[in-house]
Amino acid sequence: MKCLNDLKMNENGYIKKINTNENLRKRLLDLGFIENTLIKPVFSNPSNDSRAYEIRGSLIAIRNSDAKEITLIS
Repeated sequence: MKCLNDLKMNENGYIKKINTNENLRKRLLDLGFIENTLIKPVFSNPSNDSRAYEIRGSLIAIRNSDAKEITLIS
């Protein structure tokens, strides 16, 4: 199973499921992290603890620990 943090920079993926706590899940859904949505990492911070992802025409930064909880369609 491939997770969001497994994507290489500028590699595309499609969201399958969000496996986080309910509060974070709702927040991510509000930001457009919904099933079958195209997403790709475009920036990484120098300490490599978070990335910015392009999703639905926006850039959203999330922690790698949270990205590990988002599975992608294989």
